[in-house]
Amino acid sequence: MAKTSQAVKEIDARGLSCPQPVYMTIKAIDEGKFPIQVTVDNATAKANIRRLAQGKKLNINIEEKGEDIILTLSK
Repeated sequence: MAKTSQAVKEIDARGLSCPQPVYMTIKAIDEGKFPIQVTVDNATAKANIRRLAQGKKLNINIEEKGEDIILTLSK
């Protein structure tokens, strides 16, 4: 029996402007490995990834640490 790993898929999209962080997140969602943690550093990327998660009916947790915004997506 294969072991399933609960390792977090991490995406560092700091310094990237949209739509690049969204494309990176879509690719990770399509791979089906959850949870996915996306780190961005601008409000536009945060809003777009939040909309993407809501559109795909995923749970999303948003945490702000200094300049970084960490979005964790899960099923």
